[in-house]
Amino acid sequence: MSAKLKTVTLGCKVNQYETEFLREGLSKIGYTDAQQGEAADLCIVNTCTVTNEGDSKSRKAIRQLARENPDSRIVVMGCYATRAPEEVQALPNVAEVVTDKRELPDMLGRFGVVDIPTGISGFGNRHRAYVKVQDGCLLRCSYCIIPHVRPELTSRPLQHILDEVDRLVANGYKELVLTGIHIGHYGVDWNMNKPREEWVRLADLVRDIASRPGDFRIRISSIEATEVTKELIAVMAEFPEKIAPHLHICLQSGSDSVLRRMRRRWSKKTFINRCNLIRHALNNPSFTTDIIVGFPGETDEEFSETLETVREIGFSKIHMFPYSARRGTPAADMDNQLPKQLKKQRGRELAEVERELRHNYFTSLLGYELEVLVEAQKKDAADQLVGTACRYAPIQFQGNASLIGSLVKVIAQRVEDDRIIASLVE
Repeated sequence: MSAKLKTVTLGCKVNQYETEFLREGLSKIGYTDAQQGEAADLCIVNTCTVTNEGDSKSRKAIRQLARENPDSRIVVMGCYATRAPEEVQALPNVAEVVTDKRELPDMLGRFGVVDIPTGISGFGNRHRAYVKVQDGCLLRCSYCIIPHVRPELTSRPLQHILDEVDRLVANGYKELVLTGIHIGHYGVDWNMNKPREEWVRLADLVRDIASRPGDFRIRISSIEATEVTKELIAVMAEFPEKIAPHLHICLQSGSDSVLRRMRRRWSKKTFINRCNLIRHALNNPSFTTDIIVGFPGETDEEFSETLETVREIGFSKIHMFPYSARRGTPAADMDNQLPKQLKKQRGRELAEVERELRHNYFTSLLGYELEVLVEAQKKDAADQLVGTACRYAPIQFQGNASLIGSLVKVIAQRVEDDRIIASLVE
């Protein structure tokens, strides 16, 4: 069989992993990627529904694929497909709507794949790969629709993950990003019916991966503050050469009153204390986060508290989201929805604080030896290479293109144009 495949992925790292899983499975029965301008026999769209914009982009992608590939079958999956399957089914050329990601192996079987993969062995032309370790979220944050479309906690078998890690490392991937819908709940679904001494948690998984042979590093994806446990911190400290000293810990707001309206599970003091615990155990770690500005009822004073909190923690990067009402969530029905202009203004203020904090953190790294994943040549200077440091800082240094795709050591020398200029350790 020889058939052409096109995939479109919207949204999170988990979606990107799941698309790669399908691509690899379908390649076993002869599917190859359609090239630019080449019609596809099968199109797969992995959708997102975090915001209304995610829904809109998903519909646009489906319609565009139908226009450009009029004879194709379109399979749609992802969170938008789960939330509104009838709406998706009505779009042009949609042949199948997959409403539960746990059905992906069955879907491959329906296409004729006999040897169903338990994981992936590649991640396209990238130098880092995502490793999905779990799915589902039990939390009920008042602004979030995801627990409604991915409600079932499902942790991947440990051996499947370790086998996948071995394949990816053998195939040259130097950074593995552990990801999930709620990564801190890895193992929770197994542990419910076991005595505590037999529990398996994220810290155990990370230790097992870090203990594997090979030249690679691990980066832990987005995690909740309370789930950066003492055990996990201890594992990160135990394997400083294998585990990036960087954590993306979701704050969302630095105001206790807003956190309560968001139905978050901790106070800003708890969050700050956890960051201090991490900072005490690791060598100048990097903290990045998500912040929602303009949550319903957010006052000037509450927003100022958020600015104070992010300054105290010293994030090196902030993913800022203006609040977007999501139909079906409690926050969408709250009083005092704020105007778009005010949310934009607060976003600009937060971005200014982020630039300051980012510069401060990068400056604190000067003189450090940093491990860098080399990703490309600088576009306007062939002798300059760019990559990402273990502490999630963009790095530029002079070097040969043969280093692209490898992990190298550099010395941070100065901060320039929102990146660190470094020199290669010979």
